[in-house]
Amino acid sequence: EVITRVKCPTLVIPEKARYVIPKEIVFPTDFYSYYKNKILLTLAEIMAINESALRVFHVTRKKQELSSSQLENKNFLEDFLEDKPHSFHFQANQNIEDALSEFIEKNNINMIAMVAKNINFFQRLLFKPSIAKISYHTDTPFLVLHE
Repeated sequence: EVITRVKCPTLVIPEKARYVIPKEIVFPTDFYSYYKNKILLTLAEIMAINESALRVFHVTRKKQELSSSQLENKNFLEDFLEDKPHSFHFQANQNIEDALSEFIEKNNINMIAMVAKNINFFQRLLFKPSIAKISYHTDTPFLVLHE
C-alpha cells in the first residue's frame, strides 16, 4: 500500500534483504512508457551519490523487434544516460519475473528501480502465494519511483 499511496521515491527493503550501497541498479522496462524527467533525475541523483551503474533490462515473452514508439523511448533513455555508467540488456523468456531474478543474480544487482505504475509487476515479483501466507519472493531492495 505504501508503494502506491506515498508519492515520493520509496525504498522498499524486503524482510530477508541485506541493504548495501547499490553499485549495480537494474531498471526493468518494456519501453512502452515515456519516462518523465522527474523519474530520470531522481535515478541519476541516486546513481551519482552512490557511484552506481544502471542496467536497463528489457525482457519479452518471445524475441521480437521494438515498435517505433518503444524505440523512441529507448533512444530517449539512452540519450539521458549518455554520460552515466549504464548498459542495455535484452532477453526473451516466457517468465518475466524469473528472467529478472536470474539477471539480478548473475549481475550482482543491489537494487531494482521501478516506476510505481507497474504495481502488478511489483506484486508478482515481491510476493508469491503459499497455502498459509504470502511471503516475499525477492531479497533485493526496490526503489519505487513516482511520476
